[in-house]
Amino acid sequence: MVKIFIGGLPDNIQEMDLAILVSLHGRVETIKVVRDRATGKCKGYAFLEIYSLPDAKNIVSTLNGETFRGNIITVKISEEESGAKAAKPKPNPNQPFKSKRPRLQR
Repeated sequence: MVKIFIGGLPDNIQEMDLAILVSLHGRVETIKVVRDRATGKCKGYAFLEIYSLPDAKNIVSTLNGETFRGNIITVKISEEESGAKAAKPKPNPNQPFKSKRPRLQR
């Protein structure tokens, strides 16, 4: 699955509204609208998991820069899916673990 980011959403967006918009262009697996904890209003963006890379590319090319409920939305493939996560170096098991903060001496 491929994760995409959608920004520029109105604060009263519902998951079903977003599902209807996006599912016309590709198969959506999950939707996570990011909301303010105190008010429950959308913070203006959401993450969606899309079934396949061709579907995700179709969604991005079709919807990026379009107007949705009076807002111009930004749609792009999430950086974490494009390899940024895989580029992180793995720790060497032959070296001892070093804490980032020194321990307090008692």
